[in-house]
Amino acid sequence: MKCPGQDTQYWKPGSIFEVKCPECGHVVEFFKDDTNRKCSKCGHRFVNPEMDFGCASYCQYAEQCLGTLPPELLAEKEDLLKDRVAIEMKRYFKNDFKRIGHATRVARYAEKIGKYEGGNLAVILSAAYLHDIGIHEAERKHGSTSAKFQELEGPPIARELLEKLAANEELINEVCDIVGHHHSPRDDETINFKAVYDADIIANVEDNQKENSIDKERIEKIIEKSFLTKKGRSVAREALLNEKQVKELIN
Repeated sequence: MKCPGQDTQYWKPGSIFEVKCPECGHVVEFFKDDTNRKCSKCGHRFVNPEMDFGCASYCQYAEQCLGTLPPELLAEKEDLLKDRVAIEMKRYFKNDFKRIGHATRVARYAEKIGKYEGGNLAVILSAAYLHDIGIHEAERKHGSTSAKFQELEGPPIARELLEKLAANEELINEVCDIVGHHHSPRDDETINFKAVYDADIIANVEDNQKENSIDKERIEKIIEKSFLTKKGRSVAREALLNEKQVKELIN
């Protein structure tokens, strides 16, 4: 069966369109399923600006369907993976809205930190959504949600979900490594780990504040001693102390 998105009988007006070459301005004709085209006037090759790459972020047949992809679209494929990971996380936790909400907040904070610190957002966001994915198995097998049991049970589940989404092996390995020690930083950690770690602290303090009020002085000590990144401390002050920081640290 041919993918409907690539079968011309399903195409509508606008599936074939013209784009100006970004180098010389010459008009280049694109079909909607072209990943890139070469300008006939100046020879510049550029990616399809209207490429709908959503399904290719998770479809195991994406390379067969679209062929060899340029680096720009490969990067976009990894970036779009995070949306599929978020969906799978929610499916896994089902009605456990507390864990879904926590993971979503960790991902939101981790994205801010990762963007500023220069991490790989595909890894960061996938790990953020999946960092506590082992908590149900920890409860079932060990009768505990302690960090060591979460870190033990999380990686196999994270791997299974990511393989289902056809993520690349390098990304899967790094995400599983983060999930497997997300409470236990090593001496030399990656920016990707640090972004998730700092984001998790912020979300955990928020959760604790709902149950027991934490005074400002104690929060300040946590921020100064526990965070691994400059941006993490900045985001924490904004989220936990309602303090606006210097513009370049917030944006």
